[in-house]
Amino acid sequence: MGEVPAPPAAAADPFPIPAALGPNVAFWRKVYAMWGLGQVALHDAEHTDLVYQVVDLPAPVGESMTRAQRDFVKSRMHRLQRRLKHIAESAGHAQKLNSEDRALMRHIIDAADKTALRDASERVRSQRGLRERFRRGLELSGRYDRIFRAVFREAGLPEDLAYLPHVESSFHNQARSSAGAAGMWQFTRLTGKRYMRVDRTIDERLDPVVSAQAAARYLRHAHDVLGSWPLAVTSYNHGVAGMARAKEQHGEDLGMIVREYDGPSFGFASRNFYAEFLAARELARDHSRRFPKTLSKEPALVLDRVLLKRASSTAALARRYGLRMDRLAACNPSWRDAAARGAARLAAGTAVWLPAGTLRRLGATKAAVAIAATRVVPSQMSREPKPRVRRAAVHVVKRGDTLYDIAKWNHTSVRRLLALNGLGTADSRKLRPGRKLRLPGRASAAAARKIHVVRKGDCASVIAAEHGVKVSELLAVNQLPRDAVLHPGQRLGIPARH
Repeated sequence: MGEVPAPPAAAADPFPIPAALGPNVAFWRKVYAMWGLGQVALHDAEHTDLVYQVVDLPAPVGESMTRAQRDFVKSRMHRLQRRLKHIAESAGHAQKLNSEDRALMRHIIDAADKTALRDASERVRSQRGLRERFRRGLELSGRYDRIFRAVFREAGLPEDLAYLPHVESSFHNQARSSAGAAGMWQFTRLTGKRYMRVDRTIDERLDPVVSAQAAARYLRHAHDVLGSWPLAVTSYNHGVAGMARAKEQHGEDLGMIVREYDGPSFGFASRNFYAEFLAARELARDHSRRFPKTLSKEPALVLDRVLLKRASSTAALARRYGLRMDRLAACNPSWRDAAARGAARLAAGTAVWLPAGTLRRLGATKAAVAIAATRVVPSQMSREPKPRVRRAAVHVVKRGDTLYDIAKWNHTSVRRLLALNGLGTADSRKLRPGRKLRLPGRASAAAARKIHVVRKGDCASVIAAEHGVKVSELLAVNQLPRDAVLHPGQRLGIPARH
């Protein structure tokens, strides 16, 4: 008999756990699944597995701590800091310590090393438990998990990136941070404007689906630049430029970066962001064991969507689709007050969400394309640089050009540019002025029966449905990859029906 073929090797996990971050992941596992809102852990900020004590907050316990509770935690921290300082000063004379302090000193040395005693009092940090908040996030995630996974899948990215809102917002769409970040995916206003529409009428950071699509675009760019998912995920907190500097100094090993990198603003949150993501991912995958008989996941979100062919007020839209203004506004959380009241005017090409079944009820035609939850795909940035007209099969690099910019100008992806030119991600910073880069070909006129001009919010699935063709045919005629990102104004050939 011949040899039995070996089973195919499992695909490598894009989100490995660096050995150095194992203790960090274990710490956040406790924060999310063991300690509740009524508990605060006092721990070492650098050696997160070094937890000194978990204190219970005085009642009543709510979402936010009261001033009395904050003062209570501060007093416990100060008491611990004094004790650690005394231990450090007496480390060479252990006989001066009582049995409890000697035990604590051994605990610190075992968890870290003897040098950790010196500054232990300065590294004391408090972390409130998040068990109830994480559990509620698991319930809320039922509305979005299928949609978010479709977003990342169609962008050619790992679907497990859909777990990131557990870290950023616990899936609360109205979440806001002290740094000005807003929405479920926590974009700052400046970054939000790069990837979405953020103005006086609409703030798409508050649209869970649109902001998920923006997150996919950001993360793909981050991965193209940084070359690894641990670094790309960390950049979601620390920025691509910051992680690029860290990589230059310490390589791709995130464990080494967390231990050694001392760049500006690379503090506790940035050092622990990837570990938080890993812990949240693990717990969400195994939630039935971690939260037995307590979860009631919300039903999946399903909405219709229309792309406005002409400008319209939000009040006129409510009348057109037979909806109360408050119900229409509830489907469009990105609308600011004037739009939600019916007093704002939306430009042609704006995407509007409607209650599921609205278009079927009205007998909608191709002029208003409905999108089911499982077919939501990445949309385009509302503030793109004006695309250059592609007249040649090559791009001559100019000073200051980056692969990311060249890809956007020519309606393709960095990944495809690299493949066409035989380049690796490490070559992305070595573009010299005058170098010629091959570009993807344009649509085949012979295979196309007409041209579709891409509108804001269009994607391959929407365009294919509008013209009654298959997505695979549309991509093939236009020589586009499966994860192609389309841009307003881009011209696509529509394949002829057979």
